[in-house]
Amino acid sequence: MEDPVIRPIEPRDDAAVEAIIRRVMPEFGADGPGFAIHDPEVSAMSATYSRPRHGYFVVERAGRVIGGGGIAPLEGGAPDVCELRKMYFLPEARGLGLGERLLRHCLDFARQAGFRLCYLETLAGMKQAQKLYRRLGFAPLCAPMGKTGHFGCDNWYALDLTKPAAP
Repeated sequence: MEDPVIRPIEPRDDAAVEAIIRRVMPEFGADGPGFAIHDPEVSAMSATYSRPRHGYFVVERAGRVIGGGGIAPLEGGAPDVCELRKMYFLPEARGLGLGERLLRHCLDFARQAGFRLCYLETLAGMKQAQKLYRRLGFAPLCAPMGKTGHFGCDNWYALDLTKPAAP
């Protein structure tokens, strides 16, 4: 099987990324009010992430998008704070190390874009994702940051991007 490639999202990827988000979020109970599945950008990810200091990256294998994740300024946050947004993978792409590869790619982008802190929101049930976040240096927070509108999330993390990346 062809090695997966991480690349910036293109308009031709919008439908695939939307389908992944709409398939994966309900697996974790994240389909009600207060979750990112309802964000308007879900249907137009390439346009949303074409703005300055925004980046969304897809993971493609054999010509098929199997996951994605992005970085954008934290809504309602300080100018040097970004958010890891909408990082999801199809079931067949999980457990292959692609989450770590994509997350490191996103964090590199965030550093290059001048962000000093990366924030993320997740759910208690997303145990594997939280293990990855902690392994790469994210620290749990007691409360959410910014104004994302994702009141359904119950776990929050932040990473100091000025420190060297975790090995």
